[in-house]
Amino acid sequence: MNDPMWFDNPAITDQMWPATIETLLMTAWSTGLAVLFGLPLGIWLFTASKGGLNSNQFVYRVLSFIVDVTRSIPFIILIIALIPFARFVVGSALGWQATVVSLTIGAIPFYARLVENSLREVSEGKVEAALMMGASNRQVVRQVYVPEAKPGLIGAATVTSVTLVSYTAMAGAVGGGGLGALAISYGYNRYQGDTMIACIIVLVLIVTLIQVIGDRLARAVDHR
Repeated sequence: MNDPMWFDNPAITDQMWPATIETLLMTAWSTGLAVLFGLPLGIWLFTASKGGLNSNQFVYRVLSFIVDVTRSIPFIILIIALIPFARFVVGSALGWQATVVSLTIGAIPFYARLVENSLREVSEGKVEAALMMGASNRQVVRQVYVPEAKPGLIGAATVTSVTLVSYTAMAGAVGGGGLGALAISYGYNRYQGDTMIACIIVLVLIVTLIQVIGDRLARAVDHR
């Protein structure tokens, strides 16, 4: 008897939608938390760098070292190393909630570095004008740097979110849930090529949707 294929395959008809929801939840939560914590970290990196508003080379080197070390760890290794921490935070080492912990920790330094680069693109003329008008460093950051860098910051969040989609797929190898787990459990381990192809198609659609939304938001806030 032939194995069930496509819409006769329970792995696709019954499990594809829940797996897609898990992937979307992992991506949304980790992206939101990465932006929440990565934005101030990126601003801190930028302001502490050489020529920054609060230049401090010691602080910058320490922060930069931490960011670069964290970014350099392959995600599959990071998620395994963080299993005890994920279990402590969410009470389990398996499932999409545990994966969000590792995704967030991996994405924060990634987004922070992109934030730093985006802030460097802001015109120094506008910054100097604000300082000459008596604005404090904090006001310059909040009223000049961040508003002017919005297109870049949104673009950075988009890149981070797309990267996280691929990370969720890798997390499936260690019980992370989502489309990655479905592709590995059925597409790879049970040789169901149709399940593998279906997972790839859905992942491509998710990435495309994120990119389109991100590009439109970036254009909407770009008043240059």
